[in-house]
Amino acid sequence: MPGIDRGIVLRYNKRRCFRSPISAAIKNFPLTILTTMKVLAINGSPKNNGNTAQALAILLEEVQNAGIETEIHTIGNKAVRGCIACGQCIEKQNGRCNAFDDAVNELVPKMIAADGLVLGSPTYFAGMNGTLKSFLDRAFYVARGKMRLKFGTAVVAVRRSGGIETFDQLNKYFQISEMTTAGSCYWNVIHGMTPGEIHQDLEGVRIVKTVGRNLVWLLKLAEHGQGVITPPEPLSPARTNFVR
Repeated sequence: MPGIDRGIVLRYNKRRCFRSPISAAIKNFPLTILTTMKVLAINGSPKNNGNTAQALAILLEEVQNAGIETEIHTIGNKAVRGCIACGQCIEKQNGRCNAFDDAVNELVPKMIAADGLVLGSPTYFAGMNGTLKSFLDRAFYVARGKMRLKFGTAVVAVRRSGGIETFDQLNKYFQISEMTTAGSCYWNVIHGMTPGEIHQDLEGVRIVKTVGRNLVWLLKLAEHGQGVITPPEPLSPARTNFVR
C-alpha cells in the first residue's frame, strides 16, 4: 500500500489489532507489527571456520537477507557427554539436563526460543560426529514437546561419501519432534576437503542457498498465519512396546 514506511513491517489481522496513524491509506485497517523471528544454527564440527561452518554461513546469509535474526554456536570442540539415561530431565521437568552442566543446558533455552533450527555436521564414518550426536540426544530429550511445530533443516559437509547417511540421521531429530523441515533442490550435502573447498562445489552451494530461502519462506508463512490459523492440538501420548 502507498504511504507505508518500508522500515516497518505490518500485516492485516482480523483478530488482534491496533489503530495506527502511519498512513492515511491504511488508517482504517486493523494492523499488527510482526514479531522478530530468529534462527539458531548449531555447528557440530570442532572447527570454527571449517567446511561445515562455512556451509552454515552460506545458508544463514539467505536468512539474514530476509531480515531474520540468526545466531550460530560451535559445539564440536566442547566436552559434551552422551545421555546416561538417568531420567532426571523427565522427572524434574526443569528444562535442564540434570546429569551434566555443559553446552546442552546453555543452548536448549535458545533452541526453544528460536523459530527455526539449523543443524550442521561433518561426516565421520558415514555419520555425524560423536560430539554432535551426544549433544542432540540430550538436547532434544530435554526439549521434548517444546520444539513442536518449529522449523528445521540440516546441512552436511563431506569429502566424498557418507553425506546422505549423515543428513538422514540429523533429520530424525526434527521428525520425532513434530518439526517441519525445509527442503531443497537436492539433498543438503556439500563437498570439500580443505576449509573453503566447498565453494568450488557450485551445485552444493546452490543446494544450501536454496534450502536457506525455503526456510525463510516457511518462517514467513508461519508468521503471517499467527492468530489466523489455529495450530493442531497434540494428541494424548500412547506408548506401545513390541515385546510384551
